[in-house]
This record gives sequence, structure tokens and C-alpha cells, in this order.
Amino acid sequence: MTHYRQLRHHGLFHHLLLLLVLLLPSLILCLNQDGFYLQRAKLGFDDPNAALSDWNSLDDTPCNWNGVVCDSATGSVVALDLSSSNLSGPFPSILCRLKRLSFISLYDNFINSTLTEDDLVMCQSLQHLDLGQNYLTGALPHRLADLPNLKYLDLTGNNFSGDIPDSFGTFQKLEVLSLVENLLEGTIPAFLGNVSTLKQLNLSYNPFKPGRIPPELGNLTNLEVLWLTETNLMGEIPDSLSRLGRLTDLDVAYNSLTGPIPSSFTELTSVVQLELYNNSLSGELPSKGWSNMKSLRRLDASMNELTGPIPAELCELPLESLNLYENKLQGELPIGIANSPNLYELRLFQNQLSGNLPPNLGKNSPLRWIDVSTNQFSGEIPENLCFNAALEELLLIENSFSGEIPASLAGCRSLLRVRLGRNSFSGEVPEGFWGLPHVSLLELSGNSLSGGIAKTIAGAANLSQLILSANNFSGGIPEEIGFLDNLFEVSANDNKLSGSLPSSIVNIGQLVKLDLHDNEFSGNIPSGIHSWKKLNELNLANNYFSGDIPSEIGDLGVLNYLDLSGNRLSGKIPVALQNLKLNRLNLSNNHLSGDVPPLYAKGMYKESFLGNPGLCGDIEGLCDGRDRVKNMGYVWLFRSIFILAVLVLLVGSIWFYLKYKKFKKAKRSIERSKWTLMSFHKLGFSEDEIFDALDEDNVIGSGASGKVYKVVLSNGDAVAVKKLWGRPKSTDESADVEKGNLPDDGFDAEVDTLGKIRHKNIVKLWCCCSTRNCKLLVYEYMPNGSLGDLLHSTKSGLLDWPIRFKITMDAAEGLSYLHHDCVPPIVHRDIKSNNILLDAEYGARVADFGVAKEVDANGKGTKSMSVIAGSCGYIAPEYAYTLRVNEKSDIYSFGVVILELVTGKLPVDPEFGEKDLVKWVCTTLDQKGIDNVIDPKLDSCFKDEICRVLNIGLLCTSPLPINRPSMRRVVKMLQEIGNGNLTKTAGKDGKLTPYYYEDTSDHGSVV
Repeated sequence: MTHYRQLRHHGLFHHLLLLLVLLLPSLILCLNQDGFYLQRAKLGFDDPNAALSDWNSLDDTPCNWNGVVCDSATGSVVALDLSSSNLSGPFPSILCRLKRLSFISLYDNFINSTLTEDDLVMCQSLQHLDLGQNYLTGALPHRLADLPNLKYLDLTGNNFSGDIPDSFGTFQKLEVLSLVENLLEGTIPAFLGNVSTLKQLNLSYNPFKPGRIPPELGNLTNLEVLWLTETNLMGEIPDSLSRLGRLTDLDVAYNSLTGPIPSSFTELTSVVQLELYNNSLSGELPSKGWSNMKSLRRLDASMNELTGPIPAELCELPLESLNLYENKLQGELPIGIANSPNLYELRLFQNQLSGNLPPNLGKNSPLRWIDVSTNQFSGEIPENLCFNAALEELLLIENSFSGEIPASLAGCRSLLRVRLGRNSFSGEVPEGFWGLPHVSLLELSGNSLSGGIAKTIAGAANLSQLILSANNFSGGIPEEIGFLDNLFEVSANDNKLSGSLPSSIVNIGQLVKLDLHDNEFSGNIPSGIHSWKKLNELNLANNYFSGDIPSEIGDLGVLNYLDLSGNRLSGKIPVALQNLKLNRLNLSNNHLSGDVPPLYAKGMYKESFLGNPGLCGDIEGLCDGRDRVKNMGYVWLFRSIFILAVLVLLVGSIWFYLKYKKFKKAKRSIERSKWTLMSFHKLGFSEDEIFDALDEDNVIGSGASGKVYKVVLSNGDAVAVKKLWGRPKSTDESADVEKGNLPDDGFDAEVDTLGKIRHKNIVKLWCCCSTRNCKLLVYEYMPNGSLGDLLHSTKSGLLDWPIRFKITMDAAEGLSYLHHDCVPPIVHRDIKSNNILLDAEYGARVADFGVAKEVDANGKGTKSMSVIAGSCGYIAPEYAYTLRVNEKSDIYSFGVVILELVTGKLPVDPEFGEKDLVKWVCTTLDQKGIDNVIDPKLDSCFKDEICRVLNIGLLCTSPLPINRPSMRRVVKMLQEIGNGNLTKTAGKDGKLTPYYYEDTSDHGSVV
């Protein structure tokens, strides 16, 4: 009462009443309970894209917020969809306090940490949970099965590990279970067969232990989709799967399944898609029962060991896609296949099939792709292949087809790729066939085709490869060929082509290869060829070309194959040819004269100039060398003067060096007391031994950030010392990284990372020493230097395939340790061949951790970086535009290193034009085949193993991060290759990956 009187007395009572009236509307309009919980969830997210910017605490309801759906009657939150919002942080368990919440999707974000048992147990109303494509780790929470209403569970593309919990066999209403692309172990459990409500079960791409398909899965009578791709399955396919009467899609590809395809499979009357490829299945296809499978549209049993004929019943189904390539199938193709009304894809290449193709093939179906290459087919090409104007690919190489190319194909404007090579086709090519507007690859090599190249080729605007080798083509190359802006290869060797080269040919600016050897061309080599800036191979050998060799050839910066032999060329050899870096040069058997340019006046080039009587140079056999005798006196005089000058310079240098060394020693003794030493191992040497050896005589490497010294210790051992000097902090950290500089915190990162790592495949950091202006890092010494320096030098021959495989294995184990065994995990961020060092036995160590980052348990390490770290050619495509640090970018870089080891080529090279090594490998596989990818220095007896390792490199460099295997998986695949028990995969081209289309008859083309 006293206080009341005091307030009134001072006039405060009226102020409080006024304040209460003003605040009353805000109190009435305050956020409801569901909105309050969502606000709490928002606080736990890192939201760089401001996806939650409209989650305003001043609103009275969250129903209009981004991603929030409310019940129209009650206003309660019933669904939350924040897919692809770039959110990071742990899963917000407070969402489970929303009592009516039935739908949660956080797909494609950066949700991290572990998913604890208590995170979701309160979500009793939850029916749909999608946490796919995130960074969750640890074991699968076994209490997920306690959610009574859960129907949809998708945890795809995370890093869950361990076994699938026993409780997952007790879901009450679950219809969809997707655990694709995790790190799950154990075997596929039989208890999943108890979840009778399941409609979709997807466990693909997990490193399960080898095991069989549980027969209990046949109890899932409601199942519509069963995906077990690349799950380490072995043994036979159980007959019990034939009980899955509602199954529409079965995929067990990329496993080690053996035995026959069960005959009971033809009882799967609802199946639309049947994927059995890339296993070791054997025996014949079921001969009967296919007529029951009226819904079957796609059958892919390629890359197995199937034998026998293709059943007639199968070919009478309304198929859309039939892929049986690379087996041992025999017999003729059933005539009924031409009656499939929906058939758009027919791939039967690399079998032993014979006979004629059905004459009506393509007439009754929208056939788009046909590949029957590498068989024993004969007869003519069916007239009706393009009857429905849909045919895009016609691949018939390596058969015994004969007759003429049908005139009907000249009107097939849908064609994109045509390969008819190595058959017995004859006659002239239809005029319109030359000018098909969308064809990019036209290969007719190895036939008996005749006639000329028609002027209608001007209409082939998309043509990039014209391969006409080994035929009987005659006449000249038409002037219209200069209109083809996309053309990068012309191979027309071993024909009867004649006349002069058209002047317009110099307009083809994209030309990479021009091979016209063994024809009857004449006239001069046209001027203006300096426009061929991308030309890599020029072969005009064994023709009748005359005149001078154009000096413009010296301007072709990426040319490495030049053969002009066997012509009538005259005049001098242009000195400008010395500008080229040629792997092959042949100018023999012409009428050249004068001196050989000094660069080529060596014995190793002798064969390149034979058969030119007028040539002279310091090569035995080119001239008698009398001029050399005449000038011998002058040579001795100049040599004497030179030797005297060298002696004077040498004596002066020694005197200066001794004085300088004495000065440096005195200076070091003053500065040595200022050094701070930090050791990480028990040292068998003192810092004095290190300091005394830091002189220029011991430098073994130098870069923008400092120098590397080899220091031989008193006990005979050696260490490598990296000396970094202080520098001003750059405003452009990415520029520093690109130049090889460590960023300002790079020294600390290297010390912090290597100081606590103990692994045989990580370079050992003995100790570090530092002062204000200089820092030293003392490592174990690696006698064979870096992999990059050795692989791309003249000593690359020392690296045979067993050594390269050992290096690959060692580096993979080191990187796997960083990703999976370090706590927290470490992302290197600059994996490249120059950062893989080799010891005396070619054992590999991962080195240079100056830009490494830890991926913390709370996910902070997955935030976007401010700059790109890494080296050109090794940077993952998504890292370049998202700047997000994760293990997948390291895996991409490691894949590039694998491609380096297989090809022997640099990651970026002028030879590739605008491509990098990854794109070059894919393109070359497509266009030329595996033999043009593998380093020719490698012994062909290892080809199968090399192909398998190459395929791992392609997997690691997949454009999509989710498609790249984890490093733990990479190590396992390499171990299987080393042990010789890798799952049977592709054929001679050695492809494994499901992310590229396997087309071995087309020389391993990636489509």
C-alpha cells in the first residue's frame, strides 16, 4: 500500500497504465507455439543463402514462412520442406515438438554430425522423412523403427556406417526405405524381409561385406522396386524373388552374382525394368516364359558370361530397350525382334551372333540406337532402320556386312553417329549420306567403298570426325569441306584420292588430325595452314606433293606428329620447324636440300631425313663432312679460348664462395639463438646439424614460398628441410595458392596437421623451427622426389605398372586415413602428383598440408571457403563454384592423379586444347579406344589391371560428387584389383562405372 501511494504521488501510476495499453496488441499478436519451435530450429542452422529470412518472430503464425505448410483447419504445422536450401548444422530435434508434423524434407543440404537416438523418437506423427544428400555420420538410429506412422525414410548420400540395425525389421507401416551411397557394413540383413509393407527397398552403392541376396526378400509381396546395385553380392540369384508379383524394377547390377538367370524370373509379370548387367551370370537365357512378361520394357543383362541363342519369345515382347552386349551369345537374331512396337534401343555388341538382321527391323518401332558391333552378322543393312525417322546411332563395326549403304539412310536426318567400319560394304556412298546435318561421327573405314566425296558434305554442319581410311575412294576432296567449322579429324588414308588439297581446307580452325597418307594427292601444301592452331597430327606421307615445305608449319604450337615422307617436296627444311615439340618427324624420301636445322642435326633424327640426296648436316650418311675438316682449326682456337675463360671464372667463383660461406656461418651463429624448436618425434639429430647445412649447395627445390634443402645428418640419414620466409599477407589468397605460396596460416596448418598424424603413407614431419622472419619444416627425406616430377620427366620409364599401382595404393591409403580415421577428418584440398612423394622403394607419401582443413564434428569445416585452394586441372568442378570443403573434392583430385598414372600425361596440356585430362580421357575413349589412352610405356600384359584402375579414376572424377566413391571404397577396390579378385566388370575396355554408358564395341565410348 505504501508503494502504491508512492507511485501515485510521483505520477508513475498513470505512465504504467499507458504503457500496458500500448503493449497489449503486441502481446495478443505474439507468435504461436509451433512458430516458437521453428524459431528455435532456425537458430541452429547456418543459412548463407537466407532461405529462412522470412521466418519472422513478429508474425503471429509461421504458416506463410518459406517451406512451412499448415493444416487449414487447425493452423498447426504439418509439413516442413527446406530441400536444397544450403543449410548446415545438426538435425534440429526440437522439430519433433510440433505435434502434428507429418512431413520433413531437408534433402540436399549440409546437415551434419550424428543422428542420435533421441533426435526423432518424439516425432510420433511423422510419416515422411527425407534427409538425403547431407553429411550425417555414425550409426543408423535403431529407434527410427519406433515411429508408428513412418512410411517414407530416405537417408541417401550420407556417411552412415556400421550395420543396419535389427530394429529395421520391425517397421510397422514403412513403404520406402532408401539407404543409397552410405558406408554401411555387414551384409544385407534377412530381417528386412519382415517389413511386409515395403514397396521400395534401395540399398545400392554401399560397401557391404560379400554376401548373398537374402531369400527372405521374396516375402515382400508388396515390393515394387528393389535396387541392390553394387552392394557386394555374390552367389546365385534366389528363386524366391519370383514371388514378388508386384515388382516393376529389379536392379542387381555391378555385383559378383554367379549361376544362371532363374527360369522363374519369367513369372515376374509386372516387371518393367530388369537390370542384371556387370555380374558373372552364366548359362543360357530362360528359353520359355518370356511371353508372360507383357510389361517388360528394358532388359540389360550385358557384361556377363551368358551363352546360347536369344529366345524368340523375348524378342516378341513390346520391348523398348534390349542390352545383351558383351556375353558369349550365339546363333541368329530372332525375326520377332522386328515386331517389338516400342523398341528404341538394341545393343548386342561383342557376342558371337550371326546371320542377317531382320529385314523389317526399325519399321514397326521408333528405333533410336542400334549397336551390334563385334559379332558375325552378314548380309545387307535393312532398308527400314530409319523408317520412323528416329534413328540416332548406327554402330555396326567389326562384322561381315556387305552390299551398298541403303539409299534410305541418306534421308535419315536424325542420325548423330554412324560407324560402319571393318565390314565388306562396297559401291558408292549415297550423295545425301555425306550431308546429313546432325551427324558428328562418320566412320566408314576398312571397307571396299568407292566413288568420291560428294559436294553435299557442305550440309554436314555438325560433323566433327570423318574417318574414311582403307577404302577405294577416288577423286578429290571437295572445296565444300572448308565449310565444316566443327571438323577436328579427317582420316582418309589408304585410298585413291587425288588432285590438290582444296584451298578452303585451311579454314577448318578446329582441326586436330589430318591423315591423308597413301593416296595420290599432288600439288603444293596449301598456304595459310597457320590457322590450324589445334593441329596435333599431320600425315601426308606417300603422295605426290611438291614444292616447298611451308614455314607456317612451325607456327603450329601443339603439333607433335609430322610425316611428309615419300613425296616430291623440294627446297630447304624451314628453320621454323625447330619451334615444334615433335614426337615423330619424318621428311625422308623427298627432294629436300640444304642444311638440316641445328635442332634436328643429330643422329637420333637420321631416319627422318634419309632419301634426300641434297640434304647436309652433322649426321652420318647425309653428306661427306669435308666442310667440317676445313673448319677444324677454327674450332680448336675457339675451344681453347673458352676453356681459359672457364678456368678464370671457376677460380674466382671458388674464392667468392669461401668468403661468402664464412660470412654466412658467422651470421647464422648470431641468429641461431633466436630460433624456437618444436619436435613431433624423438629426434636423432640436433638443430645445429640442420642450420649448418642450409646453404645453396644443398638446395633440391625452390618455389615462391621458399626453398627445400637436402640435409645429410652425421649418422648418415637424410632429411628434407623446407625453409619458408616471412612475407606480407596477400590480399588475394587464391593467387598465393596458385603460385605455390602457403597462405599466412599455412605454416600453422602444416604443423597442426602433420604434427599429430602417424601413418605410413603420410609424410613424416620431424620438427619445426621458427623465428620472426623465417620458418623451417623438417621432414623425412624422399629420395625419388615427387611423383609429378618423375612421371613427367625423361625418367618416367622407371615407373612400370607394378610401381605405379603401388603408388596408387599407398596414396589412396594415406588419403583414406585423413578422411575416415582422423578425428576430426581432414580434407587436404591440394591433392596432386607433385604433392605425392616417393621413397627409395617408390613407396608413396601424401605431403604438403599447407591448405588442409579439418571437418569438425559440428560441420563447421563444410562451410564455404573464401577462395579456391588447389591446382589447375585437379580442382573438382563443384568446388570451383561453391567453394565448399568436403572429402569429395579430394577424391576428384585423386582421380586426376590416377588418370595421370595411367596415361602418363599432365592434368593440363596444350595437346588437349580447351579440355583438361579428365575430358581428354573421356573423349579419347569415345573416339579412339582404350589403347590411345594408356601410356605406351606400360607393358600390355597389364592391360586388364590398368583398365580397372583407369575406371576407378573415372569414378573418382565423376561430375556429380555423389557418384564418387569414398576413399575407403577406393582403397577396397584397389585391394581387390591387387588381390586379383575384383568383381568381373566390363570387357577389354575395363569400365566399371554405372555413371557412364558402357559401349565397348564403340571403343569404350562414354555417351
